[in-house]
Amino acid sequence: MPATEPGTGTAELPDPLGTLGPVNPAEAGALIERTGSGRLVWQALFRNRLAFAGALTVVAIALFCFVGPLLYRTNQVTVRLDLAELPPSGAHPLGTDASGYDVLGRLMLGGQSSLELGLAVALASTVIGALYGAFAGLFGGMVDSVMMRIIDTFLAIPGLVLLLILVNLFTPNLLIIIILLSVLSWIGVARLVRGEVLSLRTWEFVQASTMMGARRRHVVVRHLLPNTLGVILVSATFTVSDSILSLSTLSFLGLGLPPPHADWGTMLSDGLNYLFDGYWWLVYPPAVILIVTVVAFNLIGDALHNALSDR
Repeated sequence: MPATEPGTGTAELPDPLGTLGPVNPAEAGALIERTGSGRLVWQALFRNRLAFAGALTVVAIALFCFVGPLLYRTNQVTVRLDLAELPPSGAHPLGTDASGYDVLGRLMLGGQSSLELGLAVALASTVIGALYGAFAGLFGGMVDSVMMRIIDTFLAIPGLVLLLILVNLFTPNLLIIIILLSVLSWIGVARLVRGEVLSLRTWEFVQASTMMGARRRHVVVRHLLPNTLGVILVSATFTVSDSILSLSTLSFLGLGLPPPHADWGTMLSDGLNYLFDGYWWLVYPPAVILIVTVVAFNLIGDALHNALSDR
């Protein structure tokens, strides 16, 4: 419980950033909303050096993948066996692969698929999971129990096994893989948001809104979801990196995007066949950029978690 100042009727809220002062308990909920997770997010990114480096890395990789092809044009459709497996040179800074594709241009093209998938899965799973968890926590009782048993059913099935089964049932393409990964990724978000809502629904500002006749949809959208934004942002950040790794895993197993589409996992899987022949440029570039991207998103997620966990 927050400490109350004698004779004032005010409470001292937790203030890790030094931005809050004594407030009346009745105004606590409104003050938390006005403080805003967005402000804390920017403070976390600019004050934490590792998070700032991670954010710059993500921006640099996005520019590399989406702006790079406009400046460095390569043919990633026509197979050129006469240019196959050439070492790095002035014409091909990172060499060529077994099909004669320029590896640097292939990295850019593969990054587009990986980043688009990661961001799309994070967005879809976050929206679905946040709404599901918020309504489950707000309703409580039998409704909450039934909704949580549905989640337990999903958790009882190993995610990778289910993903492999679903990929074999449908023809893999970017949209199908996004949908499949979103189906498997929303569960964690729903559980986290539901736990936060179970705590928040006992706060005075939520009870006051309910007593004034506000609909449950209004309570969820106006009060509960904004105050769980910290958990949602952290989960979404980690979902991006997890989705990129999942796509790489599928591609490594030969179940990823079909040609002529490219992604870093497919490049890494194809390059391993030539590693012991000395063709290092087919393995190390996709491995390095994949690791750097995942680590960058994880650094951002850790910083957001530290900044928003006490909010």
